[in-house]
Amino acid sequence: MPLQDAIYRFGPFELRARTRELYKNGIRLKVRPQPFRVLLALLTSSEDIVSREELRRLLWSAETFVDFEHGLNTAIKELRGLLNDSAGEPRYIETLPKLGYRVIVRVTQVAPVHAKAKEKSATMPAASVAVLPFVNLSADPENEFFADGITEDVITHLAKIKSLKVISRTSVMTFKKRDRGLREIGERLGASTLLEGSVRRAGGRVRIVAQLIDCVTDLWAETYDRDLTDIFAIQTDVALNIASALRAELSHDERSRVGRRPTDDLPAYELYLRGRNWFNQYTDEGYRRSLLDCHAAVDRDPDFTLAWAGIAGAHTELCIGGSVGKSPEDTIVLARKAVTRALEIDEELGEAHGISALIQFAFDFDWAGAERSFLRAIELSPGSAQTHQHYGWLCSSLGRHDDALRQLRHARGLDPLVVPTDVVTHLLRDGRIGEALEEARKSAREQPGTPRCHSVLGWALIFSGEKAAGIASLERAVALSPGATLFLSQLGQACALAGDVKRARQILDEMRDRSTREFISPYHFAYVYAGLGEADAAIDCLERAFERRSGAIYGIKGSFLFRNLRDHPRFESLLRRMNLS
Repeated sequence: MPLQDAIYRFGPFELRARTRELYKNGIRLKVRPQPFRVLLALLTSSEDIVSREELRRLLWSAETFVDFEHGLNTAIKELRGLLNDSAGEPRYIETLPKLGYRVIVRVTQVAPVHAKAKEKSATMPAASVAVLPFVNLSADPENEFFADGITEDVITHLAKIKSLKVISRTSVMTFKKRDRGLREIGERLGASTLLEGSVRRAGGRVRIVAQLIDCVTDLWAETYDRDLTDIFAIQTDVALNIASALRAELSHDERSRVGRRPTDDLPAYELYLRGRNWFNQYTDEGYRRSLLDCHAAVDRDPDFTLAWAGIAGAHTELCIGGSVGKSPEDTIVLARKAVTRALEIDEELGEAHGISALIQFAFDFDWAGAERSFLRAIELSPGSAQTHQHYGWLCSSLGRHDDALRQLRHARGLDPLVVPTDVVTHLLRDGRIGEALEEARKSAREQPGTPRCHSVLGWALIFSGEKAAGIASLERAVALSPGATLFLSQLGQACALAGDVKRARQILDEMRDRSTREFISPYHFAYVYAGLGEADAAIDCLERAFERRSGAIYGIKGSFLFRNLRDHPRFESLLRRMNLS
């Protein structure tokens, strides 16, 4: 006999014995008493055959023997309807002629959560899940971007659920080759459960196979074989199935946001996926190509909010990186227009609120307005690592050290393999050199090919008194990203501080020469001048960067690279103009 208050989970369903309730994706289904008892009996004998005679003995009294055959057939028929199952192609309940019935899906029995357990769980971290890159099984390798897009959209859906910790796309893409065991992947990502799957696209149809696993045991497996136009419904189903399996509570608003269709134009959606694939390369060329595809998407569907947000995000990244290739002032205007358009269409798009917040503080220096936008973005999409990361930038720029570290560490928990350096940067800003050096060394070991890891390690070493090792680390950052004047200019400053003025001026000359052929942010020139001790020249550059909203000018108040400028009257005046004094 089943335990009186056990809970049984199978596929997207959950049966609660004590309350006699059946749920699908967290939604309670209406089920009559006798079909419920039949289902409970089958689940408690999972993988074993339950004969019709055994069901009669358990659930029907001897006096009702005459009605038993009809009653059992009716109950099984009702159950198949509730489970969307069929006798011919069973997914849950298999009929074995002359023998009985058998459940053919994995069933997990869990203990009920009582009052004390609920109190304890309130302090425990949310259920965590990492969606591994879906494998492209299509004949055309060009569909790789489509499979990656499905992966990212499922992650985005899940990030809207507050009670789930969802690892961000950039970290999970590290394991696209599946070159490690699932248990090790889960440990590296800090996720207790993993979702893996495949996408096969042929003509107008798409087949997606998704399996949620706890690194050891399958929780459920599901196959979706539908018209390509149902792709958004499939993504919603996958997200809701995961939430149900992990017992994540969804509010009505969260469920509504998860189920919202981004567009009704499939070609526009594919253009957006291509654009997002380019954006996720995090290079200037990637941002520019992303703009082309996202603009093509909104040309097809002018109300495609995600594509408008993508346009705003690419323009913003180009401006902050100081490599717009044209007037940064014009680029910022385009970013503002795009994010405004996105929010006009859908005020509940968390991604757009996050980008709007970044624009507000990075270019408008509206710190209070930006914070309100960040809080709204987190309310709508609490699992967005990028939003928490950018919110941490704002707090760090204002000198709110504890708030900054809290947000940046939260972002790193959601994106553990991609957001390691922001924590180091803020520790350096806060003067916590020992902690920064330990974190920086770990980041450089784990991501030896990431230039920013080597740049922050370089400064942590320099501030620890290891100037030669620090300069070598900065040289490594330049070698890994030879086109980025961000790292080159920091190397110039480090050389100047170490007494190698000749090399610092050579770097300055190289940047001047390049500036005749391409835009280089005045902010980067300021690094070198500050290292050379030429305060007025450095502040001249910072003022030009402020006027043109170029580079990471928003962060100058607490920057450890401009420490020798803080007492200069012109520097104080610039901070006041930026609402930072």
